[in-house]
Amino acid sequence: MPDDDALYDVRERTKNPEHASVDDVVELVLERAQHPPAEHRDAHLDEMMATVVDRYGIGPVQTVIHRVLVDHYPFRTATHDLEMRNVDGVRIGTAAGQFLTELNEQSDG
Repeated sequence: MPDDDALYDVRERTKNPEHASVDDVVELVLERAQHPPAEHRDAHLDEMMATVVDRYGIGPVQTVIHRVLVDHYPFRTATHDLEMRNVDGVRIGTAAGQFLTELNEQSDG
C-alpha cells in the first residue's frame, strides 16, 4: 500500500492546491492526443497517448493515470482488471508523470 511520502506532486496526494490535479493531467493528455502541438519537445508522448486513448478510451486511461499518480500503483499493474496490456500501463504512466511535471512547472513559472 502507498506510504505517506508523495511519489508525485499531484494535488490529490499532496493536498497542495498549487499542484496540478489528476483531472488536469487527464485533460492535458486528451488535449494533446487530439491536437498534438507542432514541434513540441514531448511530441512522441502525445502520439503515443493518442494511440492508447484511441485503443482503450478515456475511462481506462483515466483510471490508470489515477492509480499511478495518486494510488502509487506500479505502471504495469495499474492496468489490472482493465483489459489493457501492461506495456500500455507503462506508456500511460510515463506520459502522465511527464505531463504532471510540465503542468506543475507552468504553475511555478
